[in-house]
Order: sequence, then C-alpha cells, then structure tokens
Amino acid sequence: MLKTAARLSAEGLRLAYDGRVVVDGLDLEVPDGKVTAVIGPNGCGKSTTLRALGRLLRPREGAVLLDGRRIEKLPTKEVARALGVLPQSPVAPGGLTVGELAARGRHPHQSWYRPWSEQDEEAVTAALARTGLLDLRERPVEELSGGQRQRAWIAMVLAQGTDLLLLDEPTTYLDLAHQIDVLDLVRELNGDGHTIVMVLHDLNLAARYCDHLVAMRDGRVAAQGAPAEVLTSELVREVFGLEAQIITDPSAGTPLVIPLSRLR
Repeated sequence: MLKTAARLSAEGLRLAYDGRVVVDGLDLEVPDGKVTAVIGPNGCGKSTTLRALGRLLRPREGAVLLDGRRIEKLPTKEVARALGVLPQSPVAPGGLTVGELAARGRHPHQSWYRPWSEQDEEAVTAALARTGLLDLRERPVEELSGGQRQRAWIAMVLAQGTDLLLLDEPTTYLDLAHQIDVLDLVRELNGDGHTIVMVLHDLNLAARYCDHLVAMRDGRVAAQGAPAEVLTSELVREVFGLEAQIITDPSAGTPLVIPLSRLR
C-alpha cells in the first residue's frame, strides 16, 4: 500500500535571519490527524521552523509543501483558508472584544464582493463555543485571564475554518492549571479532526498530550517519532545536555522525564 503524502511537509529547509543561519537541511513531515510537538533547547530553531511552516518566514533554501505545492507560490488567502497560525505571545489592540478578535479569523473568507455573512457569524459563534468563551464574547481581551486570553486567540484561528493549526508555545507564561486547560483543548480539537503542530518546552506535557515528537538540536532534527521512541535518556543527554531518568507516568502511561541535578 502506497504511503499518502502528508498535507504539510518541509524539504531541505535552510532558514536564516540576516546572515545568521538558524535551521539547515531540515526535512519534516507533519503526521495528518495527529498532535505534534517540536521540542528542543532554546535557540535550536523550533519557533523559526514553525514560522516557516506557516509561511511567516521564507526559506533561503528548500521548500515547505502544502498539499504537495510550494507554499510560497500559493495565494495568501488560499494558505490562510488551509492553515491557521498562532504566533508566540500575540497582543490584541486595546479595547478589542473576544468576539471581535475571533471575527478576525474570517478575513481570509472576505472580499469586496463577499461582505460579512451569516456563515461568518456562525463560524465565529462555533469557535467561541468550542473554546468555552461564548459568555465572554463582549468582554475586552485585555480583561481576560492568561488562559482565557490564549483560548480567545485559538478561537480566532478556529474561526478561519482550517484543519491545520500551528501553535507557537501556546502555554508560555501560563500557570500549570491554565497550561493543562489549553492542552486539554488542543486534544479536544484534535478529536474534532484538526492536525496540530505546536512548540512546547515542557517535555512531560509534550509526552502526555502529543502523538508525535520532533526533537531539534542546532537547527536540525535529532529524532522524531512517538514519545516513547524519542524521549530516552540518551536523547535528553544529546539534545539538552542533561542527565535524566525516564520512567513511565503512572497516570498517563507516557514517558516521564526526571532531570538529575548536576550537584553531587
């Protein structure tokens, strides 16, 4: 049986800011219908790779392919109708309500001959309901808690009507309870049929909530696969420069990384 090509993939990516190369020779296939986490130490190219996958950064070499076509050659609105991107720590304009933020996700579907429609209204209402924010529709985004604010941004991406979601560090600056809240939502969205790629720092949360891990080091993929295959003591040592014991999480049955202190 022939393997079906992934909807989103990268071939030979070389990514740089000015003259500084951050990612070099990266090949990646995003598993359809799964939750994927990109992990690795600071500065290894995780967010840079996600930006390239979302067409926010043009490769110096190589290509990102969306449905088998080079993403940079596709019309912007066509990409936005297929791929939703939530950047790291987004900021909403002052006074913008939750409903207005979610409505911005409908921009790819708008044109001079297609004004706001009942379909757009239904998409926004459904996105707010899915993220548990329907009752906060008129609340200014700036008045929300951290977890609510992150869900409001996810509602905006959902309103786009895409089935591919890229989330750059969606749990950054959230306390543990709100991290779990956001990641529970991610799993629910995956159950609805969304393919999700996110950058995460917490290895144990990545192992618990994701089907597929991509471990990066120095701008390259060091390992990728199921959490139990990727998260080994050897991998943690190689990628993070840290000694760790890997045990089985008694609650989730997933790998649990126990860092070992360098103090003796």
